[in-house]
Amino acid sequence: MRAVLMAGGSGTRLRPLTCDLPKPMVPILNRPIAEHIINLLKRHQIYEVIATLHYLPDVMREYFHDGTDFGVQMTYAVEEDQPLGTAGCVKNIAELLDDTFLVISGDCITDFDLSAAIDFHLKHNSKATLVLTRVPNPLEFGVVITDENYRIRRFLEKPSTSEIFSDTVNTGTYILEPEVLEYLRPNQESDFSKELFPLLLEKDIPMYGYIADGYWCDIGHLDAYREAQYDALLGKVKLDVSYEERSPGLWLGENTYIDDTAQIETPVLIGHNCRIGPRAEIAAGSVLGDNITIGADANIKRPIIWNGAIIGDDVHLRACVIARGTRVDRRAHILEGAVVGSLSTVGEESQISPGVRVWPSKKIESGATLNINLIWGNTAKRNLFGQRGVQGLANIDITPEFAVKLGAAYGSTLKQGETVVVSRDQRRISRMVTRSLISGLMSVGVNVFNLESTAIPVARAVIPTLNVAGGLHVRLSPDRADQILIEIIDSKGINITKAKEKKIEGAYFKEDLRRAQIPEIGNVVYPAEVVDNYSISFEKHLNVEALRHSNAKIVIDYVYAVSGAILPRLLSKFGCDAVVLNASLSQTSVSNRERENLLDQLSRVVEALRAHFGVQVYANGEQFILVDETGSPIRGELLTALMVNMVLTSNPRSSVVVPVQASSAVEQIARRHDAKVIRTKANPTALMEACHTNPNVVMGGSGEMGFIFPQFHPGFDAMFAIAKMVEMLTTQERSLAQIRADLPYVIHRCHTVRCPWSVKGTLMRHLVETHTTDNLELIDGVKLLNFQDDNWILVLPDAGEPLVHLYANSHDRDWVDTTIREYRNLVQEFVNQSQGINRGDEHYL
Repeated sequence: MRAVLMAGGSGTRLRPLTCDLPKPMVPILNRPIAEHIINLLKRHQIYEVIATLHYLPDVMREYFHDGTDFGVQMTYAVEEDQPLGTAGCVKNIAELLDDTFLVISGDCITDFDLSAAIDFHLKHNSKATLVLTRVPNPLEFGVVITDENYRIRRFLEKPSTSEIFSDTVNTGTYILEPEVLEYLRPNQESDFSKELFPLLLEKDIPMYGYIADGYWCDIGHLDAYREAQYDALLGKVKLDVSYEERSPGLWLGENTYIDDTAQIETPVLIGHNCRIGPRAEIAAGSVLGDNITIGADANIKRPIIWNGAIIGDDVHLRACVIARGTRVDRRAHILEGAVVGSLSTVGEESQISPGVRVWPSKKIESGATLNINLIWGNTAKRNLFGQRGVQGLANIDITPEFAVKLGAAYGSTLKQGETVVVSRDQRRISRMVTRSLISGLMSVGVNVFNLESTAIPVARAVIPTLNVAGGLHVRLSPDRADQILIEIIDSKGINITKAKEKKIEGAYFKEDLRRAQIPEIGNVVYPAEVVDNYSISFEKHLNVEALRHSNAKIVIDYVYAVSGAILPRLLSKFGCDAVVLNASLSQTSVSNRERENLLDQLSRVVEALRAHFGVQVYANGEQFILVDETGSPIRGELLTALMVNMVLTSNPRSSVVVPVQASSAVEQIARRHDAKVIRTKANPTALMEACHTNPNVVMGGSGEMGFIFPQFHPGFDAMFAIAKMVEMLTTQERSLAQIRADLPYVIHRCHTVRCPWSVKGTLMRHLVETHTTDNLELIDGVKLLNFQDDNWILVLPDAGEPLVHLYANSHDRDWVDTTIREYRNLVQEFVNQSQGINRGDEHYL
């Protein structure tokens, strides 16, 4: 059987708790209400759940994902434009409901016997069965009356005092047959109690009421929210608790420290990684979330405290609610029924009076007495992670205080005592940010291997050998000289997945940060022989004999920017003559114009020395531009094709991985060598993951991003690529000019058009809907192709800017020019129409 979980409510009466959470995600005993409902469904063998969402839908989707971790199969239906009501949202998913199904409200706590209710429904051949219960005060609920056979004869939604004719109320849980949805109009707001059930009653459709025994509480207001917590602690309702019951009535999470002098009266629930200070008093009925600190002499009586809150010394809390990440400074008093929204600060010796509500992200000054609600809008939130990591303006967006918090957020997603490798480029700004990140990591009990100034390929190569949880690398952005890029790497040396990024973002924005005690503070170690270990592995993955017989002369330009320029030393070990230019380290980044001037200088040096080739290495050792023996630069798509040609000549019938926008020259070369081409999304993480997970991959990457040799390590590595080129040129007995002449003739061009964020999704849908599926490829963006002649156009939205990139590929230059122009106009006209702009106002990049 399938269940529909109605989870679209905004929970207005629960504000400020629901300012940044949908009502079903508000925690009861440190688990969202929706999770308790899912556990109830599982207990009654219901494993397929469809959640209808409207308000803040991503919160629930990011928590439950596909439901696998919770033992169910979760799907979601989002009411995009306006709420459709309790019945309208179910009608909206009628195609998914082809058999008897259960509807349950996402804002109640109950332990009803759903199996008995379903058996009742089937036994009575009911078309609609309402699960009912008896309550002392039915004024806030829909009252229902049944006959002696439990068939519903009358009901009234939320009666006045004079209209009460029963104490039996509708709980918002229904067992329905699919055909009852036929009485509803699609895409129209409707309610079960106001529209559908009265209509079924009028048409004499069999509709029954099952009066359930057990606990039921509608979390409709703040008093009910607190009472449900207290009832759960007292065992009045059967709920699954996430923590071990260490003694009768004391549920305690892992890694929680309680001072010997603290006094705790049961029943009490205290989450993971909490710290209870000396002489603190915690009264029965208190519920404490994860990562909470309670200061010395604090007096805690029946509050509900969410994750990450910090309660100072001698604070008094009385039956209040403290939302996540809130800080209550010493000697503050928060009295009965008060609610403090998330990420707020309550100053020293201040007082919040009974029943007062404080909206999120508000600061109450020291000594203030608050007698009225303090309303504060939701704080604006941005995503931390971009296309390849955390990036922002140096010392403006990426500041020391930001880096400390980011380090603590990352460390809080790891186990206490684990170790992280930290490395950086040579710039002072990177050193400053790195030290702040290290401080954040140490503060949550994570140890650090500090590699200091190290090329990022070296860091990626050694991380899998050090038995660590992952790594951080800090550098000036390869794309923006005024920006810092922080990349977080997993234990395999690959950038972390989107799911892990979301975890870190959640810890950062919710301030759900673990705090280590003094003995648990992380340690910093400076590992020795890191470069030696890299060098040993470097040699293992090369044909050393070929290098020794190459007599190669190459020129390497480091553009004043690569930490630990170790390649010349490695090459000289094998008899290769490496001439190094611009190897001193600069604190400022070289501009694009200056880099082009250095490239011209490199070309002249290669010609003058009659070198086999030259390379300009940048991006802290990840990327390079090649210069052949004639002094001609090789970069971008030409470099991609050249590297693929060399690698597949040496490794026929293998696989290469390239981004979706790479030219079709790659496929043409692969066909010559009976090889396979794997295309990925246009981001570095996707390339690294594909190289790591697919079999028989000998190389991945592109001229724009760098090249990966997964048998060595899973990251981009210009140094290894250069050594590999020397090896392949020697074994294949070819020059770069000869290989270049052998490359397929392909015209590949890129053009960029401005496109607002609000239009991107609509544009992509328009392109998909107006082209046949036979000619579509949706790896990343929308690729429209002709399989017969390798002609294609790719419309790729930019991940970080309000732009769309157009890539056209063909043997025919006229086709490329015409197609780029056609789709440029199409995109611009679509943008203009979407924004109501006249054709004469358009402009292109």
